[in-house]
Amino acid sequence: MTREIICISCPIGCHLSVSYRDNGNVQEKDIQIENNKCSRGLIYGKEEILSPKRVVTATCAIDSIHMARIPVKTTGALLKNSIYPLLEDLYKIKLMPPVSAGDIVLENFMNSGINVIATRSLSR
Repeated sequence: MTREIICISCPIGCHLSVSYRDNGNVQEKDIQIENNKCSRGLIYGKEEILSPKRVVTATCAIDSIHMARIPVKTTGALLKNSIYPLLEDLYKIKLMPPVSAGDIVLENFMNSGINVIATRSLSR
């Protein structure tokens, strides 16, 4: 099987050609990457097949007269199958001001070591 993937590890955005045999148990040694311009493309292409991860950006409700929702993001990449459970948890949260950019909104999500932090400050 061959997949075309755009690498997001650096600003170049290489169009990777990732080939592997899909027998239900793909191993790192079975994956071949082409068209990468840097070593990060090799890592990204293999990771995208073996265990794709994403940094998640979202919003949380906040009890403020200035805005109804405040932007948040994960401090690292989560496995893609953890995104929907994270969003469900985030949409249940209602923050109270003051909130500062960098404040932890949700700590150690699913024991992943990944926190969710506010990305905007709001004093009231």
